[in-house]
Amino acid sequence: MNKFVASLAAALVLSATPVLAQPTDILNASYDIARELFEAENAAFVPAYAAHSGTEVTVNQSHAGTSTQARAILEGLPADVVTFNQVTDIDKLVEGGFVSADWQTEFANNASPFYSFPSFLVRAGNPKNITDWADLARDDVKVIFPNPKTSGNARYTYLAARAWANEAFGGDQAKVEEYLTKVFLNVPVFETGGRGATTAFTERELGDVLITFEAETLSAVDLLGADKYQAVTPSVSLLAEFPVAIVDKVVDARGSRDLAKAYLDFLYSTDGQRIAAERNHRVNDEAVATEFADRFPAVRLVNIDEAFGGWAKVAEEHFADGGLLDTVFVNQ
Repeated sequence: MNKFVASLAAALVLSATPVLAQPTDILNASYDIARELFEAENAAFVPAYAAHSGTEVTVNQSHAGTSTQARAILEGLPADVVTFNQVTDIDKLVEGGFVSADWQTEFANNASPFYSFPSFLVRAGNPKNITDWADLARDDVKVIFPNPKTSGNARYTYLAARAWANEAFGGDQAKVEEYLTKVFLNVPVFETGGRGATTAFTERELGDVLITFEAETLSAVDLLGADKYQAVTPSVSLLAEFPVAIVDKVVDARGSRDLAKAYLDFLYSTDGQRIAAERNHRVNDEAVATEFADRFPAVRLVNIDEAFGGWAKVAEEHFADGGLLDTVFVNQ
């Protein structure tokens, strides 16, 4: 019996409210480029839930930059669960009284069922020979990534570039700031979310390189063709965990906690992990990760704790008004 089945069985036995009296729908508020991933996850979850509970359910989706999504929930978007790409945006929901302060202990791997990292997508043949973070500051390179003010995806790009620069320039912050300012000046337009950035690069043909999660770069090659695009893995990047949480304030009002938990548990199940890996997300399930190992190139990943002292410090030092992000973004 896998984790999803066990959790669902326990929920059906222990629930004080009859299953049929509970809501048969939930809303998942997610990040901008996750549409296809959750279409696939939902298509598998719904019949699995029906098979074990006898209840047909619906999972509705909302997609936008995670900072935008967090604000929308605080302003009334009735999301039962969030599947975000940034811890700080769930922490905003904690501060607003929507999510429990111990949310990262409620699911495995700090409540992150899968992960990725900022990677590069270039046009076929890599005509500008873009291979690593240093190339993003070249005068002849135009870079596409979304606005870090609205997109968790872009915040990872900013932090990954800064992590590389900290190593490359031996911690010389003047050189780090100069490098990052050049990168930001090389961005012709800032979209609000990751999918908008992908569209700008692939459909509007803006820029020479797109910086987004590896899950998106590999999927773009799969969907649009290796004759048009190729993914480039930088020498080092930043671990991007994709945290999930139950929105307690919403599920308690709606009576949808059991369904919400069963849904997030499914993401950790073998089937849920395999779906994520098929859509180019790196997973924590060892057997599934081994099954899909050939899909993912080797990369050295640093994490937020070791590179920046943790998310709380990042939020205060980098993303607060007047923080380090603003020092390189002020002229945009």
